[in-house]
Amino acid sequence: MLGAFAAGKTSLVQRYVHSLFSEKYLTTVGVKIDQKPVSVKGTAIDLILWDIYGEDEFQAVRPSYLRGASGCLLVVDGTRKYTLDTAHSLLKRVRETVGEIPVIFTINKSDLKDSWEIEPSQLESLERQSAVVIQTSAKDGSGVESAFTTLAEMMLED
Repeated sequence: MLGAFAAGKTSLVQRYVHSLFSEKYLTTVGVKIDQKPVSVKGTAIDLILWDIYGEDEFQAVRPSYLRGASGCLLVVDGTRKYTLDTAHSLLKRVRETVGEIPVIFTINKSDLKDSWEIEPSQLESLERQSAVVIQTSAKDGSGVESAFTTLAEMMLED
């Protein structure tokens, strides 16, 4: 899980792993690791989810946190346009550190779509570049299961 500060990474993990959502914001310090056993296309796997602190102008994600990754969810806050730029920057760092691994752009906060700063044309542009884009809401749960399941399927294909 990579993305800008307060994009919703921890909330997405909590929704996916524990079916919980909290309005209370807690900053991730370093990395928080969760595990979820799942069955993907008949194959049992344990997803080990690294919820890495949000990147901002004061701290950058360490390459050592990226090593060994099999897939990546880039979390973008639909209500803050600059978080898409952060996701692109992080994608570049992922590619430089671990090479080509499955990546999904997770556009979070779909429950607040009326307040989105990210334009549909920007999402279409991502998709034209062969990016997988899934809209999610940690608050209401929409798209969350799909994002993680799709990433797991992509990792098994590799």
